[in-house]
Amino acid sequence: QLQLVESGGGLVQPGGSLRLSCAASGFTLNSYLNSYTISWFRQAPGKEREGVSCISSTGAGTSYADSVKGRFTISRDNAKNTVYLQMNSLKPEDTARYYCAADRSYTRACTVGGDWGQGTQVTVSS
Repeated sequence: QLQLVESGGGLVQPGGSLRLSCAASGFTLNSYLNSYTISWFRQAPGKEREGVSCISSTGAGTSYADSVKGRFTISRDNAKNTVYLQMNSLKPEDTARYYCAADRSYTRACTVGGDWGQGTQVTVSS
């Protein structure tokens, strides 16, 4: 089971930007981050967890929720065992706790997650 640690959350004004990071560790022998699809989910108070974005193991494939397309960009640096979520033009409705998840299956990671981190809080407010 991977250990995932999110960071980079905080309080930002509408229209501002944040970059979230998801650092992975705990790989078994011959297993590396490039074996895993990484996804970002978020959960606002009183709402269900929703998928935000995911990136395939090599980075060649990405997907985004309609609500964040054109504003968020997911990327990965396998050498650093880290995945990023660049969030621009933030809106109050982006306020949530953001979680990263990892799974060897692209479909599973992008739809239901996998191994989870503890999350990082993003608050968009003036």
